[in-house]
Amino acid sequence: MTAPGLSGYGLTQALKPDLGSFGLVARRTDGRDIEEGSLTRENGLSKRRRAREMAIQMLYQSDMGQESCDRVLTDFKPGDYLSEESDETPAESLRAVPAVDSSVRNEAELDSALEYAKTLVRGTLEHLEHIDKLIRQQAEHWRLERMPPVDRNILRLAVYEFLFEADVPKLVILDEAIELAKEFGTEQSGRFVNGVLDGILKSHSLPGSLT
Repeated sequence: MTAPGLSGYGLTQALKPDLGSFGLVARRTDGRDIEEGSLTRENGLSKRRRAREMAIQMLYQSDMGQESCDRVLTDFKPGDYLSEESDETPAESLRAVPAVDSSVRNEAELDSALEYAKTLVRGTLEHLEHIDKLIRQQAEHWRLERMPPVDRNILRLAVYEFLFEADVPKLVILDEAIELAKEFGTEQSGRFVNGVLDGILKSHSLPGSLT
């Protein structure tokens, strides 16, 4: 699955080591690490991390192609996610995700991550009007339509998780969104996503725990 029109957004592969082969880690305000909920830690990235990466690809496709949720979910193929990098540069395709380890190639694990990704996409698109309203309120100097599409959809996914994934600590969601922005966005994407989401956290009472 090639995401059109991304050449101007400078996708990168800047994953932090502790968010790669050692599983998802976020930082408490006291400097201690927190791990993502009840997820099992693999030799590679967590199931939820893989699901988020696939969800971002599907949300991007829906956004840029103006495709229905059902069409996007039907058309998305796990093989697109697992494909080895082609001759394209990372800036040419959202398919350019980190190398997939053998554990993720396990069909059952991939199916589980894909089903969770589809749940995230359905929920995000179902509540898109409310999600976009929160983003617009926080990003005062940015029109939502003028944001880079990658940043816009990472924000949408994270806000959905803030609102409806109460079992996941808010700081974990924030940290994951920042890392996805660094991985798929521009040099400024991580800082931008952090600023918007941090503002939403501080200005709204959200379900679930912070840490």
